[in-house]
Amino acid sequence: MEEIISLDALIELIDKKQVTKLRELFETSEIIDIAEVCNEIDDISKLLFIFKTVKSEYTAELFTYLNEDTQAKLINLFSDKQLTELITNSYTDDIVDFLEDMPANLVTRVLKASPKEERSDINKLLNYKDDTAGSIMTTEYVEISEDLTVKEALAQIKKIGQDAETISSTFVIDKKRNLVGVLYLEQLVLSDEDTPIKDIMNEDFLTTNVHDDQEVVADIFKRYDRTVLPVLNNENRLIGIITIDDVIDVMEKETSEDIAIQAGMQPLEDEYLKTGVFTLAKKRIVWLLFLMVSATFTSMIISKFENYLSAAAVLSAFIPMFMDTGGNSGGQTTSLITRGLATKEVTTKDYGKVIWKEFRVALITGLVVATFNFLWIFLELKIGLVSNQGANHPEDWQVAGLVALTLFSTIIIAKCLGASLPMFAKKIKLDPALMSGPIVTTLVDATSLLIYFLLCTQIFKLVQV
Repeated sequence: MEEIISLDALIELIDKKQVTKLRELFETSEIIDIAEVCNEIDDISKLLFIFKTVKSEYTAELFTYLNEDTQAKLINLFSDKQLTELITNSYTDDIVDFLEDMPANLVTRVLKASPKEERSDINKLLNYKDDTAGSIMTTEYVEISEDLTVKEALAQIKKIGQDAETISSTFVIDKKRNLVGVLYLEQLVLSDEDTPIKDIMNEDFLTTNVHDDQEVVADIFKRYDRTVLPVLNNENRLIGIITIDDVIDVMEKETSEDIAIQAGMQPLEDEYLKTGVFTLAKKRIVWLLFLMVSATFTSMIISKFENYLSAAAVLSAFIPMFMDTGGNSGGQTTSLITRGLATKEVTTKDYGKVIWKEFRVALITGLVVATFNFLWIFLELKIGLVSNQGANHPEDWQVAGLVALTLFSTIIIAKCLGASLPMFAKKIKLDPALMSGPIVTTLVDATSLLIYFLLCTQIFKLVQV
């Protein structure tokens, strides 16, 4: 395995203008590894030297792995000829990826430097709605007419295949550009030269619409184990393809968004270390304010029953414990169901099965935790770890029983809520991750407090108001 070059070694090659060694480095190393080192170089002129001396077929790929700030600085310094070479040697979807976040003046400059046909393709992709199949597809693919023979098809692939993102799959179209079949490279290589394409093409193939959500596309790749997928417009004509590397990027992005939402904050558009302090704060403040206001319900409940807490102060000592346990119980279930919905292990049609299973899990979990809780609290009160003093204090066993019964009820409700909310969100076309831990915790907190005080008043009748 080739050793990754260090930052100092790369800078030394540039400073000493060792062009031959620099070119050898790009020919023998993974470009992504070199890009990680290049992202640490502050002097943009040193990077510009690489783009001036190394073959454009390597620097075009290098450019796609550089961070956005570096890309923008380089574009500003590139000559029109360098820009044209960069675009010519890059795939259209890669160009669109870095243009989407560029200032308008840089986008205009890149488009002006683009060859006419490629400029048209870039504009088409830039106009598709974010997070759709159209926004992640590429227009560099191989298509052949259904009237060709194997020999003619191979000759065409040799002619145009070098500029395509993949030649493992070739797409067969009719005279109206309708997709009528898919050919795999091994079929072409192993078939007789005079065999008509119509006889060996696969007429049973998967497609996606240009307006389909990128998550739908990712699901197709995963479910059917695909490496490439043709994209059709509303007239069912072939306009692009999506490859597995694009889908991996989508999956990473969607996972990052779900993690952020479940943590109670808005997703980041950029890497953490490149995101400003004020931006990070803004992403978190909205959720924190929402959760703070929603916690008003718990304050109202405590205020409503403050007489009981005044008469039996020991009751307040256990409130954090069962609220935390309830929140954790709901969070466990929410995480499982959200993941299940994402991986298609469960659907909204499985709601009854899921609730029944989680209810049984909650019964077992609640019974074990509540039993241990009763014994532990009773021991705490007996040995004085928690004080049960006051003019109208309940018996130790009453307090332990009250908390244990509340905990048992809370766990059941928390797990049922944790299973229901993500499925409800999915049903109304929202991201299940929106029903994250913080929201479940807030609802469970209010519910558990209500149960606690209602049990206190209705069952044990500890204090007369």
